[in-house]
Amino acid sequence: MEHTLTLEIDGTEPLSAASVKALAQLCDSAEDQGGSGVVTVHVTGAPDGTWTSGLDVMLVSKWERALRRLERLPMATLAVAHGDCGGAALDAFLAADIRVAALGTRLLVQSDGSATWPGMAGFRLVQLAGAARTRRAVLFGLPIEAPEAQGLGIVDELVDDPAKAVAAAAGLVSGLSGKELAIRRQLLFDATTTSFEDALGPHLAACDRALRVGQEVS
Repeated sequence: MEHTLTLEIDGTEPLSAASVKALAQLCDSAEDQGGSGVVTVHVTGAPDGTWTSGLDVMLVSKWERALRRLERLPMATLAVAHGDCGGAALDAFLAADIRVAALGTRLLVQSDGSATWPGMAGFRLVQLAGAARTRRAVLFGLPIEAPEAQGLGIVDELVDDPAKAVAAAAGLVSGLSGKELAIRRQLLFDATTTSFEDALGPHLAACDRALRVGQEVS
């Protein structure tokens, strides 16, 4: 059975316990349902210069852990961005499997007044596009315009109709097992930091699992 779960994140809002709860509830629903389908996160907005005034490290840690859950869900994840996207909006956008943006979108690493915010958005940007090509955004907060983001591989597609993007994502993952997708995603993540020798075991285990599932189906 295929499922569609949706969350909207307004980046103009400061990070809060409510933000963490909303994302955690989305992850709970996805983990409970499993199966195939798409989790869609619509993101827009960037916070102002005072956005860190109410933050503490414990809240930031809870948010980052919720994002990690989103990143590992047993369902495909789609993020749709429009306008300026920073703060929580950028965080969630970068954690998705499929990332699409409307024309005019800008990705912003926010400043806390003295420097750019050292959260995991910077880490994910470097993982996606490399340190050299994201240096100005991560160090100086220069916006990444939508066409540039697509060229860097941060954005998969520029769209003028978000509804079509959601439908296309649903068609892309139609019939795929959410649990199997999560395994392939983890192998993909590990490929950038793991040697061939260390990667071989997990890949063989995944192959064995796929073969056993195929035999059960036949």
